[in-house]
Amino acid sequence: MLARDWYYNERSRIGLDNAVASICGAADDADLRARAALKMLGVKPGWRVADIGCGNGVLACEAALIGAEVDAIDISPAMLALAELYTRDRRAAVRTQSAGLLSFAYEPNSYDLIVSEFTLHHLPDFWKAVALARIFAALKPGANFFLRDIVYVGVPDGTERSIEQWADFAIKNHDFSRDSVITHMRDENSTFAWVMERLLTEAGFTLISTDYHAPLHGTYLLQKPAEQG
Repeated sequence: MLARDWYYNERSRIGLDNAVASICGAADDADLRARAALKMLGVKPGWRVADIGCGNGVLACEAALIGAEVDAIDISPAMLALAELYTRDRRAAVRTQSAGLLSFAYEPNSYDLIVSEFTLHHLPDFWKAVALARIFAALKPGANFFLRDIVYVGVPDGTERSIEQWADFAIKNHDFSRDSVITHMRDENSTFAWVMERLLTEAGFTLISTDYHAPLHGTYLLQKPAEQG
């Protein structure tokens, strides 16, 4: 086995990103949004589902209540503890795993659906590719991967818009504090939307749909191609 002293330390990113916290915080309608997403994804009883970067566990819980067999995965001990409390209160049978995109345990071709929301941007692009390859391997042929993340939909224009003006535009089009956006741009690893799409397709996924409905927000529905007979 290769030595791991060079391996990216996912745990070093815990607690850095306030911009994501402002998206994923205590939204009153989080359970309704999770149900809508799971309905759109066609989740059925008996499916094996993984939520990587599960946060407070709302989506994992709702999937379990549908009857799916759910793995709620998060590298943050605090988030995983919240997920365990939330699912216990809702009496939802969910397995938790203290791991990240580069370390979650899986059997190849085992999941009917993998979801990851606002987690992939913690990794530099090389490690994003490694994570996507692991997700691809974990999915059954024909299964879907649902990804939401902070991405840069627009490109700073050096002749017409300074980086400060570009940041201000992003801030004004979101309900983010200036400090949270500055922290994200300085310390996190969000990438451009066109780079994200290339990373996803290079991993082997078929891009079913994309939605860039805000300057820093991308939603992707992807599919692992079915095995060819």
